[in-house]
Amino acid sequence: METTLEVPSGLNAALPFPADERLRRRAFWTTMACFLVHGLVVSTWVSRIASVKSALGLSDGALGLALLGTAIGSVTAIPICGGIVARYGSRRTAQWTAAGFCMSLVAIAFARDGQGLFAALLLYGAMAGANDVAMNAHAVATEKLLGTPTISRFHSMFSIGGIAGASLGAAIAGRGLSPAVHLVGASAVILLFTMAATRGLVDTRNGAGHAARASLRRIPRALIALSAIGFCIFLSEGAIADWTAVYLKQILGAGEGLAPVGYAVFSAAMAVFRLTGDAITLRLGRARVIRYGGSLAAAGLTFALLVPSPYWAMAGFAAAGAGFSSIIPLVFAAGGRIQGISEGAGVATVSGLGYLGFLVGPPAIGFLSEWTSLRVGLFLLVALSLTAASLVGLVARGPADPLAE
Repeated sequence: METTLEVPSGLNAALPFPADERLRRRAFWTTMACFLVHGLVVSTWVSRIASVKSALGLSDGALGLALLGTAIGSVTAIPICGGIVARYGSRRTAQWTAAGFCMSLVAIAFARDGQGLFAALLLYGAMAGANDVAMNAHAVATEKLLGTPTISRFHSMFSIGGIAGASLGAAIAGRGLSPAVHLVGASAVILLFTMAATRGLVDTRNGAGHAARASLRRIPRALIALSAIGFCIFLSEGAIADWTAVYLKQILGAGEGLAPVGYAVFSAAMAVFRLTGDAITLRLGRARVIRYGGSLAAAGLTFALLVPSPYWAMAGFAAAGAGFSSIIPLVFAAGGRIQGISEGAGVATVSGLGYLGFLVGPPAIGFLSEWTSLRVGLFLLVALSLTAASLVGLVARGPADPLAE
């Protein structure tokens, strides 16, 4: 028999049911597991991209076209999943999409050429985007249920899953196991874990009626501002992932072994500060964490782009990772608290527009670099970080403020 809990509308509202610590703990840890699964699946695939490229005999251009399938699938599925969450609830949708995301690895394993890989990644991207919306909507509802900031810790599990999956994938690849066997095996193992973990998800639906999607005619100002912040941060994070190693090697003269460390340092700082982000949010407040985080990221990136040494630049990228760490979790959570819009629709709007930043970022930096230089082009990320910090002021104030304490 499923347990349905009424969710309070405000973060600090009193719970409308007797306190049950065991139920609260179950809600917290099962939601953490959802984010861990997502990180494991993503990093498992990422760890074998080079091996799949070699196995299929793809050129750089052919691989790039195939990888475009992931972006197309995600952007297509995200708005659809918002409506599915509103209809069926985040618990069921998170379960279904997590299982589908695990199984999408099997489709990649059976790809035999570039076209087959594109089709497989289209499915993979669709399940990734759908699961992203579902688990973030469920995380927002769980945070309301618990009555205390938890969203940053949920996102930290994605980072931890990414580190674990990438490390294990590298070790497996080093032993010469074929990517097809690895992907199928990983899919089965992660799916079994997913089925066991998500069975304990707590149904957090409330009885209040909310719009299943945001009307284009009446999009709340807060939702527009939050989506713009998400766009700025997603673009910056994607560009850092794609261009950090190139910058360290091409501009600062880092060696082959040192250049990739820049993004590793950035990711490690992000993971560490996501673990502490909820405590920082309790102390400073959501709006200040976003504002200060954007400013810290801008300062760190400016430092990294001005110093002559790759080692000093690492400190700047670490500061950027720390600054960015809690912004996306808080923006997603705020998107799920927009008055009159369902959690799924709010998260889908913010994440959908934010993901466009991943598409725009890499080519934007490339064009700016061609026109000026890579160092100058990367200063776009400084401007975007400051823009994200300044946009916090446009989020509605008063009792309906989704960033209110």
